[in-house]
Amino acid sequence: MTTAAIDRRPARRCHNVLNSLHSTHYFSPDLGRELGALGVTDPRAVNFAARAAALGPVGAGAVTAAFYNYKHDLVARHVPAVWSTVAPEQALAARARAVDATLRRLLGDRVLASAEMAEAAGLALRAAEGCTRAARPLYSAHADLPVPGAPHLAYWHAATLLREHRGDGHLAVLMAAGLDGLEALVTHTATGKGLTPKWVFGTRGWTRQEWDAAVARLRERGLLDAAGELTEAGVALRAEIERETDRLDAGPYEHLGEPGIARLTELGTAFARTALGAGAFPADLLGKG
Repeated sequence: MTTAAIDRRPARRCHNVLNSLHSTHYFSPDLGRELGALGVTDPRAVNFAARAAALGPVGAGAVTAAFYNYKHDLVARHVPAVWSTVAPEQALAARARAVDATLRRLLGDRVLASAEMAEAAGLALRAAEGCTRAARPLYSAHADLPVPGAPHLAYWHAATLLREHRGDGHLAVLMAAGLDGLEALVTHTATGKGLTPKWVFGTRGWTRQEWDAAVARLRERGLLDAAGELTEAGVALRAEIERETDRLDAGPYEHLGEPGIARLTELGTAFARTALGAGAFPADLLGKG
């Protein structure tokens, strides 16, 4: 273990490659199939059941708060009603089966059984030892779950912990920056790295009218120009948001140390590239739309 300060840019890259593989299950037919067999058929209800299950049978308010950029009306349409169809424990088990099936399809059994996967799982779990619980509800809820025995599932579990740890801190930074959930989405999309408006409308519940109103608010603040592009101030704000998120998320990577970060990034990049090459994500998911 090391507690020395590290360059946070490699740490962010490491998180990004781990999060890429973690996120594949949200777009996998396996998740819908597993929860559909239990009676959860609406894709948005599937999403809420899978990601919020670690919190227990919570209501819409808790999910909206923890997820941040979903419209509350959409959340309330499915939560807590979904828990009358599937208990959180059942949703978690269905999610684990879906992740197993998804990773087998995207990476292949040989990769899942490889020494590299076992090594990556060990490194990612070691990094997760540096996470902290305070003010991090989604991370803390997932940290209460047992570590799976199979290396590929342990790797995915650790990637989930690291993703939710960074995500919880990121939401605090967005609030401090004065960006509500939709404004955060609009500015992220304007970087070219966020969800396209089509996916924001379909998965987060916002309308074009609400999107346009958020754009207008951001123009008034000088963060977007007339064409909807980030201004110099907007670019600077997004960069500062990422730097501050890095600062709040430094613990896991300081714990892992620079050699571990480099090796985990190398391994994770190979897995993520294989998954991307196998069509893990829709072609129109990211960009300015």
